[in-house]
Amino acid sequence: MTTENEAVAEVVAAVERTQRAKDAEGFLALFHPEALWTTAHGKVLIGLDAIAEFTRAVLPAAQWDGEVSYEVVHTRFLRPDVAAVKVRQVYHSAEGDTEGSPLYVMTRAEDGRWLLTACQNTEVRAGG
Repeated sequence: MTTENEAVAEVVAAVERTQRAKDAEGFLALFHPEALWTTAHGKVLIGLDAIAEFTRAVLPAAQWDGEVSYEVVHTRFLRPDVAAVKVRQVYHSAEGDTEGSPLYVMTRAEDGRWLLTACQNTEVRAGG
């Protein structure tokens, strides 16, 4: 039986897989329909339609070598059906690695799936 921590970590692993594959549709399937997403550069996207429009435009043409890693750093269950998940993300490219520090608030849907619901990505700058 999968624990809630494992189930949440599986969503983060799916984010990694879909980012590596530049799979916009697979990535979008991880979101709550009313999700809120803030990109690493501060663009606020409200609702799955806005997230989808942005993702479909940006992800397939993303400029990294396809290598990206996502690591769950900490999970805090705010309620049994709400988790705050701190993630370390690293994109690898010929120009050098770029690191991000996302915070994903996930909610468990009625069918038991964990979904990305309120997410903020933050670029980690050298020396920061």
